[in-house]
Amino acid sequence: MESAPGFHSLEEERTASLSVDGSLPDWLDGSLIRNGPGAFSVAGGDTVDHWFDGLAMCYRFGFDPGSTDAVHYRNRFLETDAYREAQAGEFDGGFATGETTLRERLAGLLDEPYDNTNIIVERVGDRYLALTESPRAVVVDPETLGVVDDIQYDGPEPAGQLACAHLKRDPATGTLFNVETEFGRTNRYHVHALDGGERRHVGSVETDEPAYMHSFALTPRYVVLTEFPLRVDPLRFLRPGRQGPFIEQFEWEPERGTRVVVVDRTSGEVVAEPVTEPLFGFHHVNAFERDGGTELVFDLETIPDATAIGELTLETLREGELDAIAGRLERFTVDLGGATGGDRYRTGEATVRREMLYDDGTALPTASPARWCRPHRYVYAMSMDQPATEWATGVLKQDTRTGDVVEFDDGGDYFGEPVFVPAPDGPEDAGVVLAVALDVDAERSRLLVLDGERFEERARVDLPHAAPFDFHGRYFPELRAA
Repeated sequence: MESAPGFHSLEEERTASLSVDGSLPDWLDGSLIRNGPGAFSVAGGDTVDHWFDGLAMCYRFGFDPGSTDAVHYRNRFLETDAYREAQAGEFDGGFATGETTLRERLAGLLDEPYDNTNIIVERVGDRYLALTESPRAVVVDPETLGVVDDIQYDGPEPAGQLACAHLKRDPATGTLFNVETEFGRTNRYHVHALDGGERRHVGSVETDEPAYMHSFALTPRYVVLTEFPLRVDPLRFLRPGRQGPFIEQFEWEPERGTRVVVVDRTSGEVVAEPVTEPLFGFHHVNAFERDGGTELVFDLETIPDATAIGELTLETLREGELDAIAGRLERFTVDLGGATGGDRYRTGEATVRREMLYDDGTALPTASPARWCRPHRYVYAMSMDQPATEWATGVLKQDTRTGDVVEFDDGGDYFGEPVFVPAPDGPEDAGVVLAVALDVDAERSRLLVLDGERFEERARVDLPHAAPFDFHGRYFPELRAA
């Protein structure tokens, strides 16, 4: 393993049936699929510059509680165009790697969008799609993790050149939503819905300078955009510009504040757009409505400004400078009735207020999928120190009602994103938390299965190798291992 554990390349692809130390619940018979950067080196001895640009690798953990070897494991690179180019020594950059002008990158997004889809795998209709911030998705065989196809919308409805990496699903209807950014003389955010894989335009929002947005929030009636003041000047698209990685073309403009745009899911109309202080964040945890829909609440992991993106280079991370990863859990309440007071900013009739939930350091927060679009009590996240000089040394469970926090830090040195899998019945935290931990001395990773209520270990599974730090996972109950 390299000197900076977790930011190493994993060249080995394995398929194995693994024994479990402990016990799995009988109902845990689906599969966890994780996605993230698997290698940072390309042919010719070159490397990518940024953690976000590592070549996509998927991992599948298929659970079979009645079997002796109860976890069927597989890891595999996504053999995309970007992967093949890297293998041939022709990798020309990604999110934050490579020297190009914004005009050249936009032309590439239009002609042949980037397909190093290393963020997450999501089920859309009957297909499993590996996603990144490109509008081009990669269809993955959920059994073999092989690439089946790639898709990109080419129909008559509005579309963009960039997309949020995270789709949001309403569990009551099964409908997925996403937001794409269209660049041009008039710039727009396009909200669309996916019903059984069929795409439907919901509405569009104009903006003078598009913001970088990795995710958004969803409630039963609304799509909520947080337009951070990390912006790009659209006039640069029309002329040759300065060289540099794509994300460095965006500029931090804190004087703008953060616009919260509330879009009606049915009519597509903007019903509110209050502005709050300048902030930045990657991940919305969950969102819901209360007081008859007059208030919208969303939890967001925030950092003070967008310098974190530039600080996530491999060189910086391998040197142990990880403070940019450590965020804070905040709750935002949008009052659609026009109440004022406290630290609220007022725009028209709507206001927004902020409440700190947890400020001791988090990363990659999640909530139970059974609570999406509904009030949630518990948030799960990687546990980070602030300032952070090393990767997450545990995972945490926060009770947003009481403020209580429980941490788990056994079974490994460094931990990845915790994924909560709800039990068929019981209270909100009845279920298990799945997290991959890296054991540096053993030079291997292991999957830890934690009891959701007690937040204690109930099982562990050793992997055949040390997996690099990845990004996101989804548990799919329909993907049976047996």
